[in-house]
Amino acid sequence: MDPDERFMRLAIEKALEGISRGQTPFGACIVRGGEVIACEHNVVWATTDITAHAEVHAIRRACAALQTVDLSGCTVYSTCEPCPMCFSACHWARVERIVYGASIRDAQLYGFNELPVGNVELKHLGRCPVKIRGGLLVSACLELFRLWSQQGSRRTY
Repeated sequence: MDPDERFMRLAIEKALEGISRGQTPFGACIVRGGEVIACEHNVVWATTDITAHAEVHAIRRACAALQTVDLSGCTVYSTCEPCPMCFSACHWARVERIVYGASIRDAQLYGFNELPVGNVELKHLGRCPVKIRGGLLVSACLELFRLWSQQGSRRTY
């Protein structure tokens, strides 16, 4: 199995865990040298912290685990294209790669208040060296939105 697929499946599993806990359909996994450093789901509603997106939550955990703010050599696997805030956090942490499934547009279609600025555009505007791979396991990532949308208690932000 492609290593990217393996780690994206971990992010998907984490997003499913979040959905089961009343959170939104987002998961992120941070890996360096083939080792999982952190794998988290979105906790915006659990913490009433609008910045507690899966990627930011995972970055916080990875930095704590490694005792540094420098995540050079790390890849962030995200079930959805990181929003501008999460992309910026990846940039500041010097993440080497971002691999995502669904797009920002997909999140918008499910009612999330996303800024329609994609990662490729942010990379270009900010002259950021991060490598980007989008659309990985997109069907499985879109399924997260479908499952979440069937929850009676679902909430967007």
